[in-house]
Amino acid sequence: MLVTHSHTYKRHRPEQTLLYQLVERHYPEFQKQLSQKGKSLPLHVVKEFEEFLRCGRLEHGFLRVVCDDCKHEKLLAFSCKRRGFCPSCGARRMAESAKLLVEDVLHGYPVRQWVLSLPIPLRLLLARYPKHLSKIMQIIHRAISCDIVHRAGYLKKQANTGAVTYIQRFGSALNLNIHFHMLFLEGVITQECGQSKFKCVKAPNHNDMETLVNVISHRIATYLEKAGLVQRDMDNTFLDLPMDDEDSLLPLQAASVNYRIAVGPDTGKKVFALQTLPAKDEQHYGQLAQINGFSLHAGVFADSHQTDKLERLCRYISRPALSEQRLSLTDSGKVRYQLKTPYQDGTTHVFFTPLDFIGKLAALVPVPRLNLTRFYGVFAPNAKVRAEVTASQRGKNSPRLAEHLKDSDKPYHARSMSWAQRLKRVFNIDITVCEACEKTNVKIITCITDPAVIHKILAHLDKQTLLEAKNDSLMPPLRAPPATASFSDYIIQRDFDFGA
Repeated sequence: MLVTHSHTYKRHRPEQTLLYQLVERHYPEFQKQLSQKGKSLPLHVVKEFEEFLRCGRLEHGFLRVVCDDCKHEKLLAFSCKRRGFCPSCGARRMAESAKLLVEDVLHGYPVRQWVLSLPIPLRLLLARYPKHLSKIMQIIHRAISCDIVHRAGYLKKQANTGAVTYIQRFGSALNLNIHFHMLFLEGVITQECGQSKFKCVKAPNHNDMETLVNVISHRIATYLEKAGLVQRDMDNTFLDLPMDDEDSLLPLQAASVNYRIAVGPDTGKKVFALQTLPAKDEQHYGQLAQINGFSLHAGVFADSHQTDKLERLCRYISRPALSEQRLSLTDSGKVRYQLKTPYQDGTTHVFFTPLDFIGKLAALVPVPRLNLTRFYGVFAPNAKVRAEVTASQRGKNSPRLAEHLKDSDKPYHARSMSWAQRLKRVFNIDITVCEACEKTNVKIITCITDPAVIHKILAHLDKQTLLEAKNDSLMPPLRAPPATASFSDYIIQRDFDFGA
């Protein structure tokens, strides 16, 4: 567990955040400008914005939670559960993913992170045609796994390794940047006397990295050429990317990939950036290789006993696209976003107009039913040894499944984390404990979705809040602040850096 201090639950109030205010104010204007040009956003992008504006708002439904002992009650708003740019839902997903990997999948193994970045044209290509991601990721995994197996002294038929890959669609500057974070076992799994054995390998050197990135780049280029997405002649290689006049998302994605302004009078110009640090000389590390826009890095390693480091790494690669802590407004009304890590040229901030900022958010929304987390090798869903090599014994022939079902060919699926477990994991907040009497007898009594009932309850709470404020104004000044806040259902969530 990364958090050691206990905290009291405080309801998240998205309407008070800058991100929510920007979307609420400028998203309708952004849509209006598109409609004037005869264009519209895809349905899944429209739903992303609409659900984000409903996320965490009591006006759109909530749960009533009450303590059976002291009858203290609070309201819990619904969340959007979207994957695009909602920081709150992205943080919940980050916590659950990190817990799953650390405790159920990678527990007890040394792990190395491999990060592959693609040339800018390929980022736009894969954003436009996401169905080709699966084949490209198979190419990448096959190349790296074969290298690990060969460095361990085995043939591909004699040993195998495992990997978990996260497809990240964003960069530090809110740009569309499709790249891959891969957690590979630092070793191989072999079968000896009917049992699985793990053997570690040495870290890759610079020559290994250069060979790998060269193989990966050539294989990806060959596949894209066969798929008809890349055309070559004697002098150049270029993308065959048809433009549709009715497609409003592709220009937004193209501008985001190339760090360009997509909306407004400065369309096509470079995004304004602020350089507050001196430029750094480009350095070449032993576990970094680059060729023709492809970049492969494998410098982060977590040993089998470094559980905290592994969880930080898992949370980093599964973090949400946007960090509200780095978002601010300038005096002139522009959106300022601070980079997580300064660029080599000293750039620390990027600036957008509010409408262009909405366009950047739209470009980050993934298409529906696109799995952004993939498992390969011994961790693949249909791997025969998956139940044997994972701590949770997920997969076929799982001993846990055999205890409940006679048919052991069906995979065993562990239950996902509950909302209360996520709060406990990230913030060390136990929602099952009543903050009034500190007893663990908190229960959900009803789910409120009827707009009339919602309005009646919220109006009653607003009236009660005004009466409490009026009574407080008639009382003499207190010598010390009260032990608990009177607005228990309307307090702001504790600030937390999600690592985006």
